[in-house]
Amino acid sequence: MANAQTPPARLTRRAEFLRLAARGKKVAKHGFVLQAVQDGRDEMPRVGYTATKKIGNAVSRNRAKRRLREAARLVLAGRELRGVELVLIARRETGDIAFSRLTGNLARALDEVLA
Repeated sequence: MANAQTPPARLTRRAEFLRLAARGKKVAKHGFVLQAVQDGRDEMPRVGYTATKKIGNAVSRNRAKRRLREAARLVLAGRELRGVELVLIARRETGDIAFSRLTGNLARALDEVLA
């Protein structure tokens, strides 16, 4: 179980993102889209973050991804999510939405997709 100080492991390869897009459950919330795959492996959760150029310039995309990383770190802390892989896709409003709303939406999306 990860604590609030430890960020979750990262998805980094394009093939991993494509696998989640093809096989994963998708939930859209205000601020992001969540894709998730839960398999039987006994591994710590892994999370990938992405923001397309539709979001804006590099500064806007990086801000959106930083906010998603921090929200994921806080929301995933203390949850038992063995064998779960997640991808968080930023939307235009990700950089501007209230952080408390972003974390609340992420918690609700996780509950929906892993139910």
